[in-house]
Amino acid sequence: LDLEAGGASENALRLATLTQLLRLRQVCCDPRLLGSSADASTETADSAKLEAFRELLAEALDDGHRLLVFSQFTSLLALLRQELDQQEVPYAYLDGSMTTRQRQAEVDRFQSERDLPVFLLSLKAGGTGLNLTGADTVVHFDPWWNPAAEAQATDRAHRIGQQKVVTSYKLICSGTVEEKVLALQEEKRALLADVFEASDAAAAKLSLSDLRDLLR
Repeated sequence: LDLEAGGASENALRLATLTQLLRLRQVCCDPRLLGSSADASTETADSAKLEAFRELLAEALDDGHRLLVFSQFTSLLALLRQELDQQEVPYAYLDGSMTTRQRQAEVDRFQSERDLPVFLLSLKAGGTGLNLTGADTVVHFDPWWNPAAEAQATDRAHRIGQQKVVTSYKLICSGTVEEKVLALQEEKRALLADVFEASDAAAAKLSLSDLRDLLR
């Protein structure tokens, strides 16, 4: 609003709004993702999603399930790795910085080692081309604004050879921008895909009014 009052261009306003939306999405996942802007004393228990994930993980492990856990944020995956290390839960890991050979090695390890209960994956890196039928539970830690990309990730466990019923969970913070985006997704699904997948924020087709509504 201050930028608008100062006569900033529409592109500048759009970029500033998308930046704020990113921060709101991150704080829904874990306040520590805000980095230096977050209170250094923030405890892990302050993340409602992490608490929910702990409960889901405990129940899944008790019942013998194996999980694929997807997030858009590699910084969040790093926090989940710390969590699993602290609980001494073994896991596989895959993100976009890994080579094709490294990715395939992790996939093969997860598929062959039945005592490996969790696979942490970056959504974009793990959303296509992988056969992960060793898992029967999929967790989307943060919502992806393009439902097709999210569905592709879930389908990693729905491949030929899967012999179990696959259950998918999506962790959403109520009363936050996550709920607003999911509601708007029904109305402007294609436009949201443009906004959050476009490399250039100026290419987004949502109006500034739409973007402001997400921040209210």
